[in-house]
Amino acid sequence: MATTAETSNAELQELAKRHLWMHFSRMGAYEDGAEVPIIVRGDGCYVYDQHGKRYLDGLSSLFCTNIGHGRADVAQAGADQAKELGFFPNWSYAHPRAIELASKIAELAPDDLNRVFFTSGGSEAVESALKLARQYHKLRGNGTKYKVIARDTAYHGTTMGCLTATGIPELRAPFEPLPAGGCHVPNTNTYRLAEGHQPSDLAEAIARRIEFEDPSTVSAIILEPVQNAGGCFVPPEGYFDRVREIADQYDVLFISDEVICSWGRLGEWFGAQRYGYQPDIITTAKGITSAYAPMGAVIASDRVFEPFAHGTTSFTHGLTFGGHPVSAAVSLANIAVFEDENILDNVRANEPALRAMLESLRDIPIVGDVRGAGYFQAIELVKDQSSKASFSDEESETLLRGYLSGALFERGLICRADDRGDPVIMLAPPLIAGPEQFAEIEGVLRPVLEEASRRMRLL
Repeated sequence: MATTAETSNAELQELAKRHLWMHFSRMGAYEDGAEVPIIVRGDGCYVYDQHGKRYLDGLSSLFCTNIGHGRADVAQAGADQAKELGFFPNWSYAHPRAIELASKIAELAPDDLNRVFFTSGGSEAVESALKLARQYHKLRGNGTKYKVIARDTAYHGTTMGCLTATGIPELRAPFEPLPAGGCHVPNTNTYRLAEGHQPSDLAEAIARRIEFEDPSTVSAIILEPVQNAGGCFVPPEGYFDRVREIADQYDVLFISDEVICSWGRLGEWFGAQRYGYQPDIITTAKGITSAYAPMGAVIASDRVFEPFAHGTTSFTHGLTFGGHPVSAAVSLANIAVFEDENILDNVRANEPALRAMLESLRDIPIVGDVRGAGYFQAIELVKDQSSKASFSDEESETLLRGYLSGALFERGLICRADDRGDPVIMLAPPLIAGPEQFAEIEGVLRPVLEEASRRMRLL
């Protein structure tokens, strides 16, 4: 006879398969009886499934839970706020937590990024920034500026406006035709730099594309400090300094998309601080609350805000739950954890050990490149280390979904095996992780990658 717990688990499986439409998921995989992974509890760097099995959350639950799981104090801040004021919008009104959080973010953000427009999450932050850039130029008499320069393979969100910037054809194709305006340039994958090109050419490609499109039509450049899709592409020396010059030269706003790269992921409050550049706008989400409540934000410079500061003008855009008081209270508590427990210092101190562990895997034939920054790292997988030959689409399917994803999960490691670009394994552990967790990660990665090498006939 089934126990109550077993019955409950069985019911959850049945209900999930009947009713829950999971994001970016091949729902057909569950038609033949495959079990839906159900995570029921989290504690620090670990989560537990419905069977009680423990997993190291090596992706921070999609780059989100920066301070780790199970922080009752942060959750309590939201509960306390709900008792005081459960909700009121930021549409022509304010409430204390939104004011306090905007002030705190302005204190931490680079230089004159002093104006904070709250959203519900990351895609909404990017969508809001793209709209803000267009209206900014219109208010200054440049109404023809609507195009956005982004990079190949970059992911900037899923709304229709965000998809114009997203440089992943497979994500765009199902929804085409998209709104006009998306223009793409090479990303900073220096591991696969085109023959005859130099790293310095990558920033110049942005200037050339603006010239090609006509500067009077270009509104913004949107770039991540470290590009997520494709596997943690870092900028070459001087890249962002040159981008800043190009943006100023052509009167184009520079948006730093930091939905992932802010809130300590790269060892600084914001990724722009890691690389020493000054954007006009930062988009952020995820780690702003360590995902204890949904929230995102657009952080704009005083210069960008200036045309909206006078008379009857307003930014004609809004989101019902932007700046939700519960989320704002959670965010303030989350930031307090960062400050009180020296979370940034932990990332800075332990980044070399994380990177050294990953570099030690280069003796495995399938490991081609190791790259990234802070607690945001990737391993690119190749057929041949010397030639950098990559896998075909069919081979990647067999490698990633036929073996790696399942094997890593079975051994208790949650990370991302991804082929939006060349196949990679991505790691972004909670920012409280240290050498103990790195050793666990290596203990899973090494045998799995060695077996992958055998399966792909590299050994």
